[in-house]
Amino acid sequence: MFGLETDIFILLALCLFAACAFEFVNGFHDTANAVATVIYTNSLKPNIAVVWSGICNFVGVLLGGIGVAMGIVNLLPVELLVDQNVYHSIAMVLALLFSAIIWNLGTWYFGLPSSSSHTLIGSILGVGLAFSTMGAAGERGGVNWEEAEKIGKALLLSPLIGFSLAIILMYLLRKLVGNKDLFKEPKKNTPPPTWIRSILILTCTGVSFFHGSNDGQKGVGLIMLILIGITPAYFALNNTIDPTTMRGNLVQISQIVNKIDTTGLSDTDRGRLVRTKTEIADLQQVISLPLVDGKFKADERLQIRRDLLLINNNVKKLIESEDVDLSATDIATLTTNLNEKVGLRRFTDYAPLWVILMIALSLGLGTMVGWKRIVVTIGEKIGKQHLTYAQGASAELVAATTIALATLYKAPVSTTHMLSSGIAGSMVASKGIKNLQGGTVRNIALAWLMTLPVSITLSFTLYLLFRWIFD
Repeated sequence: MFGLETDIFILLALCLFAACAFEFVNGFHDTANAVATVIYTNSLKPNIAVVWSGICNFVGVLLGGIGVAMGIVNLLPVELLVDQNVYHSIAMVLALLFSAIIWNLGTWYFGLPSSSSHTLIGSILGVGLAFSTMGAAGERGGVNWEEAEKIGKALLLSPLIGFSLAIILMYLLRKLVGNKDLFKEPKKNTPPPTWIRSILILTCTGVSFFHGSNDGQKGVGLIMLILIGITPAYFALNNTIDPTTMRGNLVQISQIVNKIDTTGLSDTDRGRLVRTKTEIADLQQVISLPLVDGKFKADERLQIRRDLLLINNNVKKLIESEDVDLSATDIATLTTNLNEKVGLRRFTDYAPLWVILMIALSLGLGTMVGWKRIVVTIGEKIGKQHLTYAQGASAELVAATTIALATLYKAPVSTTHMLSSGIAGSMVASKGIKNLQGGTVRNIALAWLMTLPVSITLSFTLYLLFRWIFD
């Protein structure tokens, strides 16, 4: 319509806007998880609570790192991320973003605290599965199933952990805290005692900050998917690092790989070893070519990224194989030369500061609006009794701690599921299972069960549709 470059620029802008919109929706969809307890215990006024939560989410994104973000990027196979047809990459991005936004808005409208994390993961899986039907997905298929399994376990276990730990914490509070005010329902329009109020504001701060550090990274991962897929010449590699330093990593990896004894190796490991040697040799040849302004040539960066990721995946498999004879020193050397700090992954696992700032702003602003629907569900409709100080503090303390640990170990978890299951656990700890509102719990569980299949189906269908349109 406007010419190839103009069309790509417009579509890139649309994709970036959609990614920011997803994170904005994520903000007001998940705000309730942090502010419901301080609002329903009169610890903070609603407007103050959501603004404070938004600020903490913003800071959380800035300080959270990119480990979770790269887990999102690595869900998809190398073949899909480095597709030479830029319109295929645009189809991928639009399909997963539109499906995630549609489901998030739908559940928000009905006041259901469903998981934005589940939605995003399902959307990515749907795109990968659709790509695999086209016969170009490589040996791993359209999805990195090992990464998907790791993420899936984290997402599935988080509600059970939140529910169980909240019950345990409530039990300990009853045994250890003599002040019974903590277990009373808040008086209408009356702030709690100062010490209780301080605890509740602190836990709200913690959930907000760690929500930003975990969920915000998912937005960062989305932006990097867009940039790598649509403009690989600029973003396939971290161009701020001296590319010549890669040679030292490859030499050390090559020395260890070349001395592996092939006797007794399975056909799979032997094939993986051969491919690794070939990939290292090919990459060494490419990076030996002259640099342009101290950087790899733009048309070489896509292939270099592909080789780096394939080397990383194959070497990790060799390390994990029981049949491959490697000493502890060899394993340590290989691991160091692969990692994201001084190894090969520092060239592929990165995010520019402007990307992090854009997502931090989108999530922070989204946190300040649209919170009321789900706050009412969490504060009034999960349990039959009004939320007490102890219940609110227990649920948020469990959620903040678990999300912090998940971020530390680069695992995406659902803030929504952690907090809502924590509140359910605190209600059960007070008066047993009868203290839960069956209808609300059933609806939340139904949304939890439907999120993955619906988002997978939506993105699968949209990807095929966009590929048909763009082709």
